[in-house]
Amino acid sequence: MKAWQFTEVDVPLTLSDVETPAPAANEIVVHVKAAGLCHSDVGFIDGTLTPLLGFHPITLGHEIAGIVSAVGSDVTEFTVGQRVGIPATIEDGPGTEKNGGFAEEVAVLAKLVVPLPEHVPFDQAAAATDAGLTSYHAVKVQGRVSEGMKVGIIGLGGLGSLGAQAALALGAKLYVAEKNEKVHDYARSLGAVGVSTDIEDFKDDQLDVIVDFAGYGTTTDGAIKTLRRGGRIVQVGLARATGTLDLQTLTLNEIELVGSQAGTKQDLVEVLELIEQGKLKSRITEIGFDEIGDGVGKLQRGEVIGRLVAVFG
Repeated sequence: MKAWQFTEVDVPLTLSDVETPAPAANEIVVHVKAAGLCHSDVGFIDGTLTPLLGFHPITLGHEIAGIVSAVGSDVTEFTVGQRVGIPATIEDGPGTEKNGGFAEEVAVLAKLVVPLPEHVPFDQAAAATDAGLTSYHAVKVQGRVSEGMKVGIIGLGGLGSLGAQAALALGAKLYVAEKNEKVHDYARSLGAVGVSTDIEDFKDDQLDVIVDFAGYGTTTDGAIKTLRRGGRIVQVGLARATGTLDLQTLTLNEIELVGSQAGTKQDLVEVLELIEQGKLKSRITEIGFDEIGDGVGKLQRGEVIGRLVAVFG
């Protein structure tokens, strides 16, 4: 079968002929129907995240949804023909520790996999396996957002737009800070009561939680200066490795600053339920299997709005 593989740093993905996988006793094989492209894939290629890969050449693709095509001898919870999604994970996951979903078939440990609800499309499911669960985990688990809270979202890209929808689904009032004014109308269409280019414009609104999906350092500092006393900042974005923070305001206002990375299998289950209920939806640009190599290049050049998903199989 054909697969898009990472071979070495700063070399574009290579379309290779590889063996079709067979499941080990504790694995299933999934016939891939949709595979999301992620900025992490760019990081694997440019050297930033390459040490996270288990080996190379390796088939990338860690946002995967499809249909079970084979089942290992010890697997009882899945059957051939079942619709499934694979939560993105570095440890033991396809596209990082094992060959991934930029191929017709992918082998995966059965313990990592979740069933797909009947009415969740494969493209939405693929985006949910990484961006969806990451955003939801940041808002609900790390942010502890609940009904009636005032929640600020910094950055309304692929992750931030899902985080915004998660906050609304939890009953929060939404405030959005996004430098790109072209997406302000989209923020309002979601139900944001406040939209601006700068989170500090909401200082008077007494926000309870701010989730920073941008992470430029200055954005985190702005969140500190904006929150009500005793509020919580959840840091997701890592556009900059370091930043200068107003520690005096952080301390005197007893603000909590917590990090959030990825999510859990249960997070994905809950995200898929929200998708099925029509409460959460990724903005997706679809491409075909043959366009995956070029698609990673578009991500690297910043030419993609929302999530880029290859739909095939």
